[in-house]
Amino acid sequence: MKCIVHFAAALFLLGCSGKEPVKNTSDSETKKTTLVVLGNVQDAGSPQIGCKKKCCSSLFEKPDHQRKVVSLGLLDPNENKKYLFEATPDIGSQVKYLSKLNFENGKELPDGIFITHAHIGHYTGLMYLGKEAMNANQVPVYTFPRMANFLKKSGPWSQLIQNQNIQLNPIEKENIVALSDKISVKAYRVPHRDEYSETAGFTINGPEKSALFIPDIDKWKKWDKDIIQEIRNVDYAFIDATFFDGAEINNRDMSEIPHPFIVESMKLFEHLNPREKQKIYFIHFNHTNPALVEDSPQTKIILKKGFNLARFGQTFTL
Repeated sequence: MKCIVHFAAALFLLGCSGKEPVKNTSDSETKKTTLVVLGNVQDAGSPQIGCKKKCCSSLFEKPDHQRKVVSLGLLDPNENKKYLFEATPDIGSQVKYLSKLNFENGKELPDGIFITHAHIGHYTGLMYLGKEAMNANQVPVYTFPRMANFLKKSGPWSQLIQNQNIQLNPIEKENIVALSDKISVKAYRVPHRDEYSETAGFTINGPEKSALFIPDIDKWKKWDKDIIQEIRNVDYAFIDATFFDGAEINNRDMSEIPHPFIVESMKLFEHLNPREKQKIYFIHFNHTNPALVEDSPQTKIILKKGFNLARFGQTFTL
């Protein structure tokens, strides 16, 4: 099977293997409100610095250009705007990819950036908006209050505010941010390692459909909401898939980096009907996670059980 690729995005998809179906954006689709997967890897990327394991060794020699840090893009053709969820270390190629999908909007940068929390893969891309790089002009950044305060009081991030490269827009738990009369974003607090900020999850509501985005959470049972009900409330659910199981990490104390293993999530969701399971797209894979490999046994298990995996370039009409 050949990969069908939007011509403007072809450069970013050269690594497409064709082993797992990936839906890519067409011109007709970008005329609708569209969510785009711009990255699916954990904060430190893949290959990860210093990794000598099989999962990374060949990638240092032959990089896979689809392996970008977790991010979603949102295209609003009615208002001619675009938005980014997470400011990752890969922000340069991610905003370029997003800009090529929205030809009418000549701006390179998004009209707003939503950030979940202060771990390196989710906010450090903001540095490229500063004077050493883009020297952007008041890009709206939506965060919870503690995250906003962290950016205000911590260098070099505070310089972005002083130089008006970014404009902070603090949001509260359960608040709804209206991006247009048909598109809105609702923020949730989720339990995670909150050393410097709270951790947010988002529901992105479009004219017809909605998507849940929770790339990081400690464990589902720690959340004050029922994840199964939240999945039922949306059309797509992009959820934490950092580790497939505990076996892949044998040199770290898992209590220090808690996440719901994919095997745990699949067990929790096993009684959902096939339609509900199909809503789930696992995202935010650690570099050790074998599900990053499209034809791995673990990927096949996930698909056989009726779930999906988020892959770079996938699009979803909202």
